[in-house]
Amino acid sequence: MGRVTVRRPVRMLGPGGQRRRPDALAAEEPLELRVAGSPLAVTMRTPGHDVELAHGFLLSEGVIGAREDISTARYCDSVDDTGRNTYNVLDLALAPGVPPPDTGVERNFYTTSSCGVCGKAALDAVKLRTRFDPSGSPFAVTTDVLAGLPDALRERQRVFAATGGLHAAALFTADGTLLAVREDVGRHNAVDKVLGWAVLEDRVPLLDCGLLVSGRASFELVQKAAMAGVPMLAAVSAPSSLAVELAEENGMTLVGFLRGRSMNLYTGEKRVRES
Repeated sequence: MGRVTVRRPVRMLGPGGQRRRPDALAAEEPLELRVAGSPLAVTMRTPGHDVELAHGFLLSEGVIGAREDISTARYCDSVDDTGRNTYNVLDLALAPGVPPPDTGVERNFYTTSSCGVCGKAALDAVKLRTRFDPSGSPFAVTTDVLAGLPDALRERQRVFAATGGLHAAALFTADGTLLAVREDVGRHNAVDKVLGWAVLEDRVPLLDCGLLVSGRASFELVQKAAMAGVPMLAAVSAPSSLAVELAEENGMTLVGFLRGRSMNLYTGEKRVRES
């Protein structure tokens, strides 16, 4: 497996002078996802939890809905100039009866670490319809629970603490328990990893959980949450206009600028109760 962090020398300049020291950087490497040997997407990601990332990606694209929809996942065909496996190509086999991805899912042929919808083969494929409607979920939290989530997430961002260069995503319960936390250089990859964890743990649809992200709430993150049946997305930064519209269309609660006891409720206010 590739390294999560990389050590590099750095020259540090400051008011007190300068010095040289090693610095820890968040690793970023390409991951090619294949289905039945056919290339589907390449994304730049932090190595680790790749099988979760693949399951989460296929869930959020509407290809699968449960763990049983994928029969095998294996690394293949990726070696460096020394013959060492780089673990940068992951091939998935769908279970019998599961339709293969259509051309709308294909990424032509590369997605950056910052964009989860770049290179979609068709504009109509950008907006997907979820098989797990979150609108009727009774999931609700108090403002006290929401206020404590960012600090709880930061405490579990081990690689961020070392590098300062990773996004994080977490699934949380109504009492504020973080069920799973994943980090990645790409915000959409972090979400795919945590949703993939839920797929592998047979917890989808996630009608009884919220999704917390360390950055902004973009359209693609709201869509990924909706595709997994998540009724609430909370972000420490701002949402985009399209993210708010999509959350409203799906009957989701969208919380932005979650910083201590300060927060903005953009949609689905009924799920947030004042403590």
